[in-house]
Amino acid sequence: MEIGDRFSYRVQFPDPGVYWYHPHIREDYGQELGLYGNILVVPSDPDYWSPVNREVLLTLDDVLLEDGKIAPFSRSETTYVAMGRFGNTLLVGGEPDLALTARRGEVVRFYLTNTANTRVFNVGLAGARMKLVGGDSGRCEQEEFVDEVLLAPSERAVVDVLFDRPGRATLEHHHPDRCYPLAAITVTDDEAAPSFAAQFDVLRSNKDLVAERERIAPYLAAAPDKTLAFVAEMNMGVPEGAVVYTCPMHPEIVRADEGSCPECGMKLLATAAAVSYTCPMHPEVVSAEEGSCPECGMKLLPSQFVTAAVAPPWMHENDGEGHAHQASGGIEWEDDMVEVNKVTTPANMRWKLVDRTTGAENEAIDWRFRVGDQVKLRLVNEMDSDHPMHHPFHIHGAGRFLVLSRDGADEPNLVWKDTVLVRTAETVDILLDITNPGVWMAHCHIAEHHESGMMFSFYVDEAT
Repeated sequence: MEIGDRFSYRVQFPDPGVYWYHPHIREDYGQELGLYGNILVVPSDPDYWSPVNREVLLTLDDVLLEDGKIAPFSRSETTYVAMGRFGNTLLVGGEPDLALTARRGEVVRFYLTNTANTRVFNVGLAGARMKLVGGDSGRCEQEEFVDEVLLAPSERAVVDVLFDRPGRATLEHHHPDRCYPLAAITVTDDEAAPSFAAQFDVLRSNKDLVAERERIAPYLAAAPDKTLAFVAEMNMGVPEGAVVYTCPMHPEIVRADEGSCPECGMKLLATAAAVSYTCPMHPEVVSAEEGSCPECGMKLLPSQFVTAAVAPPWMHENDGEGHAHQASGGIEWEDDMVEVNKVTTPANMRWKLVDRTTGAENEAIDWRFRVGDQVKLRLVNEMDSDHPMHHPFHIHGAGRFLVLSRDGADEPNLVWKDTVLVRTAETVDILLDITNPGVWMAHCHIAEHHESGMMFSFYVDEAT
């Protein structure tokens, strides 16, 4: 829409659940500035969900502030393209310090939506009991008591919470390195009525999804219909003069030649070489010019190499941990290379979805399906990439999908979805149930990746 224009949508919602809307033009700043909202679709079956005392919708977001204001955007191009724009202030329901109240014994259903540009939320609730009952498009195959629920951008979760004792409960975001408080919940001593505590303790199985598990069994071992790879290309340029190659995520990694970081797989970036030279055997020997060590005769090396080699033990306490993909669960929890990330744009970094059958990339991908098709998609997050990291893959309204497997292991709890998190180096198989004709889009739901080209349209024809 042009400025001043109006447009009316007529939307049909066939599935219960929690949905959301936002702009897709310059998504990186429109979404960051709060242009989004929730839509709750109430089931027509009164027994679809277990009974609760009340329901609360909450968006999970972050925003980048500088000097108390929203950090500026470029009018001409998207920035923070490498990892997405992480915020330094977390928002729940649009509030930085959300305060809620509950009554003792009350069961509250929370509909959670991750609306952040790039941050993955891992949500727990200290001081109360939590049960996962649903996801993007309705209920789960099997309800389960959980300590945490993981939500990538655009993913939703439906959790029932029993506040079984008075005092304070805290909604929290956990990751391997820290815990963020998200909202404070005061639980009063007033007893909730009616009591749904007994129903909360029952873990329900949902027959419709149990039947789906039987239906999809033949697809588990079948070859994929389409294979889509997630790949990054970086071209950050090379400074004039002598250079060395370093990892922005692990600055202790310094090499004389191009290559990849042994810790995280990221492409090493060229930086200006040292203006001093040091002896690896005698680091106190420093010279402004190339030469040999007067103590042992060894060739002096650029100081970066020696600094990395003889770095004090505390610099390596997290080797194999911290940012290492295995320890982090294949997720970038924070921006570990702020200065480099800030200057990455679609001009120097390109995120790609690649059809591994045809080689077509992004907007050149040409897929056509028909209503009624069951399409098995294999999503491969490749390590052979200039910046391996997680991607939340989202498919617009062509239909909903089920996750079949992750790295060959069958999905243990089915739920209808429109977004799936594909972790670093992970392969995810999904089964897309095509139900709606038209032209639809698939894309990474990290806003800056979307803006750098990680998207394509596909066509769905009417059933014959």
